[in-house]
Amino acid sequence: MKNSHISSLVFFYLLLVSVSSNLIQESCNKAAKLDPQTIKLDFCVSNFEGNPKAKSATTVSDLVEVSIEAAITNATSIGSIISKLLENKSLESFERDSLKNCSWLYSLAGTCLQGAGEAFKAKNYATAGVDIVASIEAPMNCEDQFKKKKGFVSPLTKENNIFFLLTDISRVFMTIAQKG
Repeated sequence: MKNSHISSLVFFYLLLVSVSSNLIQESCNKAAKLDPQTIKLDFCVSNFEGNPKAKSATTVSDLVEVSIEAAITNATSIGSIISKLLENKSLESFERDSLKNCSWLYSLAGTCLQGAGEAFKAKNYATAGVDIVASIEAPMNCEDQFKKKKGFVSPLTKENNIFFLLTDISRVFMTIAQKG
């Protein structure tokens, strides 16, 4: 009797993992089709299959919340990277100012994403969408900071690209969730 309970639990767990894995795959596939220029299926799937909250998601709405949380965490991480870069005493004033502007942009993006998460939970999709789109602009504006002066290259290009992808996935997942 005890073994049958354990077997049932194992079966249920495997079924749940399979369902969430299918949800991730299907949602990322839809997102890649809706925005093929930006969202790459492999990036989307690998980003969420490694996330325990995404693995327990049962709806695309759950994945919207997970994706927003991932983008907030990423924005915070970029803020830490910027702080470390600013510790370099040999930075030119242009680089220092550009990094400070990027720090402000990512702080603002984090705030926008928090608002987007709250608005989405409240089913205020218009506000959530505006907040997500506002946060998507942070990496582009950060990159532009370094293009203002010839010869300077952004030390944050990789991080900016990843943040852009994460926030765009949130935007597209939200669109999918709204369509039901």
